[in-house]
Amino acid sequence: MIQPQIHLASSSPRRRELLAVLGISFSHAGVDLDESRNAGEPVDDMVMRLAREKAFAVDRTQYGGIPVLAADTVVVLADQVFGKPQSKEEALAMLAALSGQSHRVLTAVALIYDDELGTAMSATEVRFRDINPDEALAYWQSGEPAGKAGAYAIQGLGGIFVGSIKGSYTGVVGLPVFETADLLAQAGIAVLGTTD
Repeated sequence: MIQPQIHLASSSPRRRELLAVLGISFSHAGVDLDESRNAGEPVDDMVMRLAREKAFAVDRTQYGGIPVLAADTVVVLADQVFGKPQSKEEALAMLAALSGQSHRVLTAVALIYDDELGTAMSATEVRFRDINPDEALAYWQSGEPAGKAGAYAIQGLGGIFVGSIKGSYTGVVGLPVFETADLLAQAGIAVLGTTD
């Protein structure tokens, strides 16, 4: 069995797939913490705080002290944060709000290694075409919106709503590979065989 180079503090299959693309061997497990926004907290600060808290929530001694990678993703319309919908009604309300609008997707990444903490942020603008209520309902019934920030998955059926994207596609999926590879290189973990 290949020894993991890092531990991914996430149970997200999308993050695992993206990390696997980088050719990094890793272990993974989700962490359970309150992802609420603090009163008056700017969205960018919230996303970065949650990524750091997820990384620090891992007991590194359980994984032999290897680096720990964590990420947090939110969908933001104006200053309203759209997390994972808790019901059909909430998902449909999110899709109705995002319909015909541009929104931001923020993904913060944190990597703890040695006695260091490296962080990075990806901000991407996504524009949705108009979504009619019947489409939104059919999309909900596909099962895809459940457990997805903003009630959609750009890499799946939700991609049909995306008119344009400016920024990181993988950041919208949940793990920006450019920023992640840079953090790994800082920790001495080569993605393409060199960290120079």
